[in-house]
Amino acid sequence: MPKKYVKKTKRSRRKAPREPRGRVREVNQEKGEVTLELPLPLRELLAGVRNAVESVAAEAGLLVMKALIDEEVEQYTGPKDQHNPERQGHRWGSEEGYVVFSGKKVPVKRPRVRTVDGKERTLERYGLFQTPVAMQESVGEKVVCGVATRDYEKVIDDVCDGYGVRKSSVSRHWKALSSERLAEFVERGLDGLDLAAVLIDGIAFQDYLFIVALGVNSTGAKEVLGMWQGATENAELCKELLQDLVARGLPADRRYLFVLDGSKALRKAVRSCFGKNAVIQRCQFHKERNVLSHLPKTHQALVRRRLRAAWKMKSYDTAKEELEKVVVYLDGLNPSAAESLREGLEDTIAVHKLEVPDVLRRSLRSTNAIENCFSMTRKFCRNVKNWKNADMAMRWAGAMLQESQKRFRRLMGYRSMSVLLTALRTQEVDSISQTA
Repeated sequence: MPKKYVKKTKRSRRKAPREPRGRVREVNQEKGEVTLELPLPLRELLAGVRNAVESVAAEAGLLVMKALIDEEVEQYTGPKDQHNPERQGHRWGSEEGYVVFSGKKVPVKRPRVRTVDGKERTLERYGLFQTPVAMQESVGEKVVCGVATRDYEKVIDDVCDGYGVRKSSVSRHWKALSSERLAEFVERGLDGLDLAAVLIDGIAFQDYLFIVALGVNSTGAKEVLGMWQGATENAELCKELLQDLVARGLPADRRYLFVLDGSKALRKAVRSCFGKNAVIQRCQFHKERNVLSHLPKTHQALVRRRLRAAWKMKSYDTAKEELEKVVVYLDGLNPSAAESLREGLEDTIAVHKLEVPDVLRRSLRSTNAIENCFSMTRKFCRNVKNWKNADMAMRWAGAMLQESQKRFRRLMGYRSMSVLLTALRTQEVDSISQTA
């Protein structure tokens, strides 16, 4: 009878612990120094053997960990092979264990200590070197730089034997780290931010919809305020999002310029939460796409040029006049397109009425800043092949948005932010964008 074929899979097996080649000569707590005695492989070093210097550094690192753990054991039990009537416990052999070193789990011998009444005592320093946070941080650094979890083992330093670097293990560490960072990201306080503008847009990420709020402070610096997942941009969801911003410290009694993607539900929610303190600027590019979607391709280029020429006008009156001419033109061409432009026409030129300088106006006329940071997020996530659920997409998007935020530059035209702040604080802005 032929033997049944069993497919063998490569597993991440724990290797037997080994003692470092050197030894610890002295641990001086008063000076905070550890003296090591470590033999150097001179032949390999002089010959330039690969990883020779790194291996010596790894041996030294493991020796320092061992020295600190042994010193803690000695605090409880006293010097080895010496009677100490005041000892708090006694040595109880050792067992296999590990420490996290160089982005992997390295097998070591863990000394055991028992109290005088026979109970096992936990070694704090061993637990410190074994904490999963060190492993998670190493995994996080690699993943946000575009390394796939299946390739993690290939990019870490191969200076000492270790385990826990297979795809499944790395994925667990990344999931724990990204979940923790996402919770901190979406729950952090906003009361210390001196915001002048808030950009909000619904972004399609993989097969899911996220609503992202991006704040711009008085110096032009950008910061992601929050991210929420939802099937649609309905009014109740949008209202909950804005209430969350207020609950986390965003003052509701200050005036802000809200740059929105054109969603009626989002506009209604902003009005409900901030009332007259909200100056609404509709994204010109979203409005342009909405208008052109009603027209055949033969007319789209002309209408696009006329819309952009109107929005480039420096004054509010001339911009409004040109847009009204476009509405008249569209009435004879396609009433649906005309009605689309007529709805929210005033909101598309709110930055004109605030008399914001040209460069800053170009930055605040659309929600492109959010689109740009999500383009980086999609680039970081290009190695993910299987999106299991919304929670996974939320974790990845949140982690990559935080990474993208480190690369943010100040808003173009940030030197003119004082003009925007002055305009927002004057009484004249009370009447801007009040039409429902």
